[in-house]
Amino acid sequence: MSSSHEPVHFMGLSSRLFRKRDFYAGLLIMAFGLLFAVKGPSYNVGTLMHMGPGFLPTALGVLLVGLGIAIAMTAIPVPDGEDEDILPANPEWFAWACILSSPIAFIVFGSIGGLAPATFACVFVAALGDKTATWLGCFGLSAVICFFGVSLFHFVLQIPMPVLKFFTWSIL
Repeated sequence: MSSSHEPVHFMGLSSRLFRKRDFYAGLLIMAFGLLFAVKGPSYNVGTLMHMGPGFLPTALGVLLVGLGIAIAMTAIPVPDGEDEDILPANPEWFAWACILSSPIAFIVFGSIGGLAPATFACVFVAALGDKTATWLGCFGLSAVICFFGVSLFHFVLQIPMPVLKFFTWSIL
């Protein structure tokens, strides 16, 4: 007879696996991936040469399922007793708030100012969540990502979002 502290084994997996953060993170990512992979083909998927609106969600959904499996599998080799709390012992609430509010900053600044201010604000707010970040470092990171983001999405991929709504220059 086993004591209450010994792990119960099911199909070769310890019951303590189900108390590990990585396991639940992997399941959450797999759930989002399955949602995208199932919903994506309801739109026209198209082909690799002529991608339809359903191609990207379907492809990303499949990639997320694979990534979720990989993350969940990392919980197996962790010794029992470690990484069993779902939340960390000292949660970084400010960092979480910064990361969760950065998409809101993108939406607000994107609707008011365009792609460049939205990208800059999104990265700047998210970068503030790092304890070791300086204002100058956040500014520099935001400027670099803004430059590459605008270059990629506006000029290369031609996403129909104005770079700056403040100015109506013909090159922007």
